[in-house]
Amino acid sequence: MTRRVLPLLAAMVVTACTVGPNYERPPVELPKDVGLPAASTQAADKWWTLFDDPALERLVDEALAANRDLRAAAARVEQARSQFTIVRAEQFPQAGIEAERSRSRVSEKAGGIPLPPEAIQTDTYRAVLRASWELDFWGKYRRASEAAMAELFAADSAKDAVRASLIADVVRGYFALIALDRRIALVETELTGWVKSYELQQLRFDNGIVSELELRQVESAMHAAEALLPVLRQQRTQQEGALAILLGRNPRDVIEAPVTRAAAMGAERRIDSVEVPAGLASDLLLRRPDLREAEAHLHAANARIGVARAAYFPSITLTGYYGGESQALGDLFTGPARTWNIGAGLLQPLFAAGQIRGGVELAEARTQEAAELYQKAVATAFKEVRDSIAEQTNAREALIAQRARERSLARTAELTRLRYDNGAVSLFEVLDIERLLIAARLEAIDAERARSAAIVNLYLALGF
Repeated sequence: MTRRVLPLLAAMVVTACTVGPNYERPPVELPKDVGLPAASTQAADKWWTLFDDPALERLVDEALAANRDLRAAAARVEQARSQFTIVRAEQFPQAGIEAERSRSRVSEKAGGIPLPPEAIQTDTYRAVLRASWELDFWGKYRRASEAAMAELFAADSAKDAVRASLIADVVRGYFALIALDRRIALVETELTGWVKSYELQQLRFDNGIVSELELRQVESAMHAAEALLPVLRQQRTQQEGALAILLGRNPRDVIEAPVTRAAAMGAERRIDSVEVPAGLASDLLLRRPDLREAEAHLHAANARIGVARAAYFPSITLTGYYGGESQALGDLFTGPARTWNIGAGLLQPLFAAGQIRGGVELAEARTQEAAELYQKAVATAFKEVRDSIAEQTNAREALIAQRARERSLARTAELTRLRYDNGAVSLFEVLDIERLLIAARLEAIDAERARSAAIVNLYLALGF
């Protein structure tokens, strides 16, 4: 019997087919390139190193090593890998050892015939190697494995997306923290100046040189700076805490460990030295991890159509066992105790009240949904790149204009003070220009932070 079954089995395996559509990437109409300026430098794999800031690089390394979200994403990859191993195993024969000992007793009154003692109570020992194998004749398990592999790729791509977002968040948060340091330092310097001005005006008021109006104007400017400092310090505390969470620090380090950064005064040079990547072809944008994840989900959904369609066809299962069975343990492995069985079963669905058709239609609808989401993800990616290109261009122009405004106001303030000293203008005009100058300097710091954020956003949008 075995000699007849094995050739049939081999023929069935060789001629096996796989039902369901093979995956093909949906056609997408892409622009030739993403419109980046040709004069820019090429992007580096570790683009954040272009800021030439060792403190920033150490923080990024710390985040990549300890961030909780990234570790959770890595755990999801391992879950998907284990799931693939489970699904793939269904393609292969399953075997196991079955051992059994039983004791039974029959009624002495059954049949009305006296039974010998050894027939009334018996022991049975059984040990067999049992195996089963459902032939993947229609590719059901191959399609399931294909879907599981695609989901594994999706999980890995999702991890890459978490990694890219984490790096961007750390870099943005780092420069936001430096901007707050600079704002606080500027306001503290201005407050020191206002305190000295107030003391001088108080002395002049006491000697009848200036009126109380001028004294109170300076006092008001001093208190405005005093009121702004606590707000900025609170924002810095919150930003440090947010960075500590991104870095994956434990609760004690969130409270006690400082977030080390470079000197705030070097931020302008570091930001100005960075350019965006040049002339990238549009098809390279498809490497973005979120697009790879969306396409992998589409691939998995497509493969599951084959799994659903395979239910229309018969399932063919081979089963068998080989071993020994005896009433005496010592005879279990002797020739007369040998027992074996080999069989094949076929199950062809005839009526399922639309269950199989519903399963196929469900798989097809999910594939259509995944295809639409993939197309949307691609369009969204190009929209984000377009926005980021405009953002970094506009941020650079705004920063240039803001710095020019700051220089102009600084010169205006200098000239206004000279005129005040000569009695040509009132103190109110001096204070008004000083307030404008302080606001311009704060806005210039914000413009530098916005410029760095725009660079980060563009690198993130491009999938680096």
